[in-house]
Amino acid sequence: MQKIVLASGNAGKLIELQQILAQKEISLLPQAEFAIGDVEETGLSFVENALIKARHACLETGLPAIADDSGIEVDALNGEPGIYSARYAKLNGVSREVADKANNQKLLWELEQVTEADRGARFQCVIVFLRHNSDPMPVICTGTWEGRVLFSETGENGFGYDSLFYVPSHDCASAQLSAEIKNSISHRGQALRALMRCWNFHP
Repeated sequence: MQKIVLASGNAGKLIELQQILAQKEISLLPQAEFAIGDVEETGLSFVENALIKARHACLETGLPAIADDSGIEVDALNGEPGIYSARYAKLNGVSREVADKANNQKLLWELEQVTEADRGARFQCVIVFLRHNSDPMPVICTGTWEGRVLFSETGENGFGYDSLFYVPSHDCASAQLSAEIKNSISHRGQALRALMRCWNFHP
């Protein structure tokens, strides 16, 4: 099996990507297995940050790398939190679960006076594949998932903002979807399937 490192410490992302890649002869390894910490995301776009993360993982491991940068854009907040979605509440040194809870609470507070009609939002995802750290032709694929922000958290599945993201096509929160259904329609699922279509994973 081909070994590819996932340039992320997010366990939720690892599970989702492994499930989608299960059909391929790919062993997706989290960067934590190589004792690699997160690199500072200094980019000003999802694309820039995904490239930064992928290059860092390639450089540290000598393996090809996949990096995902994603977040939620809220219309009433002019697209925020966007690339800062995972850092929205500005908590450092806490678990992913604690950070997710704080981010959700901040988003609810920011939208407290916003009506349902104006709570439109979307998840954006950029997935980058690099064969090596100096790869001059990175493969970049994107996915967008439209919905809106709920007034309270609902559901137990998923991670991040899933419990606040209403999915019109299924009349429920993302956190109420099974993993199979979510992967079939989500921003990350769209981006990864596009990646598999445009590159055959054999460098």
